[in-house]
Amino acid sequence: MVYLDSGATTKVDPEVIKAMMPYFTEKYGNASSTHQKGQEAKRTLNDARQIIAKSIGAKDEEIIFTSGGTEANNFVLKGIAFANKDKGNRANHGFALPREQGSLGHIITTKIEHDCVLNSCKWLETQGFKVTYLDVDESGFVKPEDLENAITPETLLVSIIHGNNEIGTIQNLKELSAVCKKYNVYFHTDACQSYTKTKLNVKKQNLDLVTLNSHKIHGPRGVGALYIRKGTNITPLLHGGGQEFGLRSGTDNVAGVVGFAKAVQLANQKHVEYMTRLRDKLIEGVLKIPDTRLNGPTNDKRLCNNVNVSFKYVEGEAIGGYLDAEEINTSTGSACSSPKLEPSHVLLAIGLKPEQAHGSLRLTISRFTTEQEINRVLDVLPKVIAKLRKMSPLVKFIKKI
Repeated sequence: MVYLDSGATTKVDPEVIKAMMPYFTEKYGNASSTHQKGQEAKRTLNDARQIIAKSIGAKDEEIIFTSGGTEANNFVLKGIAFANKDKGNRANHGFALPREQGSLGHIITTKIEHDCVLNSCKWLETQGFKVTYLDVDESGFVKPEDLENAITPETLLVSIIHGNNEIGTIQNLKELSAVCKKYNVYFHTDACQSYTKTKLNVKKQNLDLVTLNSHKIHGPRGVGALYIRKGTNITPLLHGGGQEFGLRSGTDNVAGVVGFAKAVQLANQKHVEYMTRLRDKLIEGVLKIPDTRLNGPTNDKRLCNNVNVSFKYVEGEAIGGYLDAEEINTSTGSACSSPKLEPSHVLLAIGLKPEQAHGSLRLTISRFTTEQEINRVLDVLPKVIAKLRKMSPLVKFIKKI
């Protein structure tokens, strides 16, 4: 089996599993309990928090553990919106125009965000908030001037994904955060795909809120973290026992957090270099297939594990099906939307036509991917494309005209 869907989830590292096991059997205490087992769990939780905080240049108390990226992104968008509603731009920085009456506040995001961000924003619009969805260029980049032009006196939050889950575009966070700081607007980035694969430092990049998760980096599913800069005005989504500094109630997933922290410790630059080499080999080989295009940027502006290509005259679903029969796992888009028959909103946003978007394939590798597996894909994929094009009515129609 060749697994090229690590953008959806990754194999859990055996070392991660080993680190987690005692917390299912021997060290099973609740971190909120005051007895010895509970306090042991609490110390473990704090140790893991320190590891993750250090990895992004944050303070320990600025890391809030969550169930993953979707929860963290919902927490940011809804928590910031409702905590700051009716306040508009907190300092009304440099604006002579009054706030628009009847609006609770304004949020800016992009057309290439993960579905959990887009759907949260759509829900907030039903609650009385205004949302601007920024365009991107043909490689998926947000222009700082477009962001600046979109900011209004009532803007509360800007949320822009760091490493895009479909086309691998890595945004320049420092440039974008500088615009937000100029107007005193909170800046959030979803870094689930980019975390440990590219540089991320909340101080150097001037970030207010950052979403992280575990299962994209060979940790367990169902655990993630949210960085919240100290002093940020945000209201909790979950109320209960007041865990996570009162910002995220619920019994702590100690075993999951231990696995998450271990995965962070295991990640290193050599893995990034290795994945980059395999990514480039895969891109070079796939682009030898006629009528094929790479979606997204190249080189260091692209995630080290991401390849997204479109093939003329064939459907991505069919390509994926044939590859699956050959025991090669791929995706037609992001894992959360691939079962839908709608074209990818990310590919449409970078200018692809619906038929081009439907003919796309996402191949995402990991540090466990081997060169032999890449060779196998480059042997099988051209044959699959040739076979499908031979059957394609589109090819026959074009030849007739």
